[in-house]
Formats: sequence, C-alpha cells, structure tokens
Amino acid sequence: MVMRKLNTSPISGMQEFLPVDQVAFDNMKNIISEVYHSHGFQSIETPTIDRSEILFAKAGGDTEKQIYKVFKTAETADDADQALRFDHTVPLARYVVEHENDLAFPFRVTQIGRNFRGERAQKGRFREFYQCDIDVIGRNTLPIAYDAEVISTYFSTLQELKLKDPIIRINNRKILSGFLEALALESLSEEIFGIIDHAEKVPPETTKEALEDLKIGDDAVEKVLAFIDIHGNSSEVEKKLKDFDFGNETFETGVEELLFVLRLLEKQGMKDKTIADMMIIRGLDYYTGTVFEAYLKDYKYIGAIGGGGRYENLAGHFTDQSFPGVGGSIGLSRLFYVLNENNLINKSEHKPIDFAILPLSENEFEYSFELSEKLRKKGKKVDIIFSGKKLGDKFNHAGKIAKFAVVVGEDEVKTKKLIKKNLETGEKTPLDA
Repeated sequence: MVMRKLNTSPISGMQEFLPVDQVAFDNMKNIISEVYHSHGFQSIETPTIDRSEILFAKAGGDTEKQIYKVFKTAETADDADQALRFDHTVPLARYVVEHENDLAFPFRVTQIGRNFRGERAQKGRFREFYQCDIDVIGRNTLPIAYDAEVISTYFSTLQELKLKDPIIRINNRKILSGFLEALALESLSEEIFGIIDHAEKVPPETTKEALEDLKIGDDAVEKVLAFIDIHGNSSEVEKKLKDFDFGNETFETGVEELLFVLRLLEKQGMKDKTIADMMIIRGLDYYTGTVFEAYLKDYKYIGAIGGGGRYENLAGHFTDQSFPGVGGSIGLSRLFYVLNENNLINKSEHKPIDFAILPLSENEFEYSFELSEKLRKKGKKVDIIFSGKKLGDKFNHAGKIAKFAVVVGEDEVKTKKLIKKNLETGEKTPLDA
C-alpha cells in the first residue's frame, strides 16, 4: 500500500516561523506587553470563539463576510451559533458590559492575541494574525487627556521596539465632519473621504480631477485641496485651520480637541514626533473624535503600521449605558512581516539559545549536564548537543540555534577553564560559569 502524501504547507494566509524568527516575533510581543503594562494597562483575554450574534452586531460590510463560522458538534448543538473573533474591540464591548460592576472606570485595558479574518491573503495581510491593543474605557464620560495618554503609550512602544524614526499623524473626526457640513457636502462624504484617503498615493492632478468630477464647484475643490495640505505641529496648524472661519460648531470643537491633544504630547517632548495631518481619515464609520496612525519616517511606502482613535459608545449594541473610549492597536503580524521583508530585524540578536554545549565524547556528558544547570540558574537558555557528529558538524548545528558555543573536552573537565565562542563573530573569550 502506497502512503498518500499530504500537503504540509500552512493554509494560505496563516503564518508559521522557523525558531529564529519565532524568537524575534516573541521578543517584539513581549516588549509591547511590557510597555503597555508600565503605562498602567491591565491585561485581559477574551474567548477566541464567541456567539455569532455578538460578533455580527458590530461587524457589517466586508468584515461580516470575512468572519469564520464555527461548525457545531453534537455537544454544542444546543448552543447559539458561534464564530471566531475578528478583532478585540467587539469582545471588549461584551466584556465591559458583562463585568461593569467589577471594573474600575476609567478602565485601562490591554489585549494581545490572535484574531481571524477570512479575507484574501496577500503580502502582509493574514487570515490569522496577532493584534496588540490598548484601550481606556469610561462610563458616561472620558476626558480628552486620555487620547494623548494612549498616543503617548503607543509612541513609547514603537521606541522600545527600536523602530527607526516613528511618526504619529493625528487628526480629529469632528474636523472632517464639520468641514463637510460647512461646505454643505455631507451627502458626498463617502466619495470625498475616499479621494482624500488616496491622495498620497496619486499625483496632485489626479486628486483635483477626482474632486472636480463630483461637480462640487471650483471654490469647494480649492478649499478641499487647501484643507488636506494642512499638517504640522500645534502652532503650525492652528492658524491654518482657524483661517477657514466656518462658524461650524462641530469643526471648531474638533480643532480645539486636536490642539489640546497635540499640546499635551508636545509637553512630553514629542513635538517632532507627533503631527496634525488632515489626510488621516481612519475608520470614519467607527471613530468619533481623535484618530491617529503611525508611520516610519524613512519607510512611508510600507504604509501605516498601526493606529487608533476615540469612539463615543463602545457597547451601544449591548446596553443603553454609554461607554466612551479611546484605543490603539499594533498589528504585530503585519508589522513583523514588513520589518522582516525590509531587513529591519537583526536575526543575529534573536537566536533561540544562548549557549550550545558541545561535549567531545560520552565521557564529558556528566560535566556538560552540570555546566548547563549552572548557566540555566543564571537565566541562560542552554542546549547540549549529544550527537556523535564531528566537532565541525556540531559547530554548524550550534550556529543555527545559539549565540555562543562551549566545547567540553577532557581538559575542560579537569581544569574547569572554559572558552565561549561567539558564533556570529568568531571571537573567543573565557566563560565565567
């Protein structure tokens, strides 16, 4: 009987790593978690599987088509329809409503875990992916200062990840809404924001032509073009925005909120790292105030590496109570992919093992065990290569998994004088064990 060979490659849109990549990925995840916790965000985990009616309550549109349904078994046949979560936000809304009497508000929370979305797999876009979220949830009200706190935490995280020149671009949904109200263009909001969203990716003439095709008049076209060109720190954008002088309350409120958030961030030394930018129109069907996106200054072609914003009613589908919030998310799977593709991750720093012990024969096995335990008690990760390979082959093995190799032969056992070899540089130095 001939064994049928199965396809062992991962399903399209799913990630799996070799150990050296997994170490680098886990290191990034741990750094993100540590920074979030240092800023006072408390960890929770919500179930990966939830009732379909919960997840579909907020989904809608293309997202609803991408939700993975869960097949029921005989044991779950009486339960409600179930599905895999597609983000952390909807489960958080359910969680807050379920546990509101036991939570302290404002509730600062972080969730780091896998989500699932059945979209078309492509470079940097996955069907199973890690998201690293922070949110501050208020009950009835939430001060605007928390918008700055979330952005500050987000920026600190990017710095700790040692990303080169991260920039946070900030806008306010009320400015965008009030701008269209003042020009009586609310009925074309979807089309206009779509044009703005693509403005950076096309020549200026293309943007102007797209606006002209909407038949909104030359004056409105010029105002939109002038509006989307506004960017800079608080002092640079304040005059330009107030020069519009619409007398529109929504617009003016958005401007004041934006300037307030920028000035709080600038007081924290982030003046050159956080800028207002009218081209940021993130999540218009979801966010209600501050919106922000993060970019790497020298790698803008990568696109946004994450972002977030303020939403006034987190749990409106589940309760009559108001739970306003502000949050941010780092799409870790995509971030790791684009950094890796652009050679921005130093793999030599992420070997899964600190020390590979290379005993020359069975006579050195006992001492190799003793040495490895000493190193582990010092917090080192240690592997002993027991195979009967030649020493050169053992070094080749060690070079794939470890930062240092230590040869243990008859002399090393007698003298206890050990040498560690840096497997990246070849440098040899005494080992203090």
